Amino acid sequence: MDFKQSIQQTIEQHAQRFKDISLFIGANPELGNEEFLAAARLKEELVFHGFEVQAPVLGIETAFIATYKAAKPGPIIAFLAEYDALKGLGHACGHHLICMMSTGAAVGLKSVIDEIGGEVRIYGTPAEETCGAKVPMAAAGLFDDCDIALMTHPYDHYEKSGKSLAMDAVQFEFFGQSAHAAASPHEGINALDAVIQTFNGINAFRQQVKSTVRIHGIINHGGQAANIIPDYASAQFYVRAATRHELNTLTRRVIQIAEGAALQAGCRLETSNYETSYDEMVTNRALSDTFTANLVQAGIALEDITEGEDHGSMDIGNVSLHCPAIHPYIQVIDEKHALHTPEFRDLAMQDRAMEGMLLAARTLAWTACDVITNPELLAQIKEEFALLKNGTS
Repeated sequence: MDFKQSIQQTIEQHAQRFKDISLFIGANPELGNEEFLAAARLKEELVFHGFEVQAPVLGIETAFIATYKAAKPGPIIAFLAEYDALKGLGHACGHHLICMMSTGAAVGLKSVIDEIGGEVRIYGTPAEETCGAKVPMAAAGLFDDCDIALMTHPYDHYEKSGKSLAMDAVQFEFFGQSAHAAASPHEGINALDAVIQTFNGINAFRQQVKSTVRIHGIINHGGQAANIIPDYASAQFYVRAATRHELNTLTRRVIQIAEGAALQAGCRLETSNYETSYDEMVTNRALSDTFTANLVQAGIALEDITEGEDHGSMDIGNVSLHCPAIHPYIQVIDEKHALHTPEFRDLAMQDRAMEGMLLAARTLAWTACDVITNPELLAQIKEEFALLKNGTS
């Protein structure tokens, strides 16, 4: 039996259903943890294809895990689905494609799983753009028994799975004393001064950080009027580094800068995380090479697949520290447009994007099939992951 041909035929058989769902989600963008339409449509489709759906997950209303387990034992394959949109932009990151790349892959793999053995899971993971659900899922051990975890991301070219930065989203709130800025400035404690000093301190600190470090922020509250000394001001920063270990030290240093600024201005400081912290993405090279080989088998020239790059921070990073994982990029548009732009959003709703979505689904399922049917490959993947866990990779 040609398992890969069966997978391809199954995906082609249901291609119009997958396209319709992707277009529906794309036309009805929902922010993180509010993806009720998207989650409902995905769960309905998975039930149609014979998956058992658990929802909600960890109290997250729009999260789910869909499972199909063959009678024949074998590896557990996790496909990760994202479906949240961007505020003010809609699906400019292509998550309406991502969820159907993974759903299509799971349906395709299910068509042969009874023959080859194993278990297919789809993790519906809300809010990747803000408070990614993969983080609490990983912390709760929901990926610990998975042999591999896979997803693909739409893009303007093909790119191998690479790295991402660990990230903390830190908010500093300064509390002072308001006063008339002209009549009685001596009675005020200027909270905005503390914010400005924090920025100045961080700007100076940038001289002593590695080139992989990123610290960037905004003043999200700076006062009410120019003639009133602000009694409250706040700033939000993203602090990023190559690894969680490095980031923990870096974030503590940034917090100390804010503490110094508060002391300088005479303010009280409250520090919090305004979004979920992400760990770094560690690509499993053996698994990534298998995906690349399948992409070539699907008709993509090897010279058209670039090496993996750093694309900021992603919550799949947390997953990659709990089981072998990849996050490659698939070309879905033929023009050069960055993610998170209106141009990418609009092109990601066209027929060309739907073709890329189906190609990704096929390649993901083929990769999982290789892992299940090739014990030596799975052993290689697991050995590489064990070296990562032991800190010797």
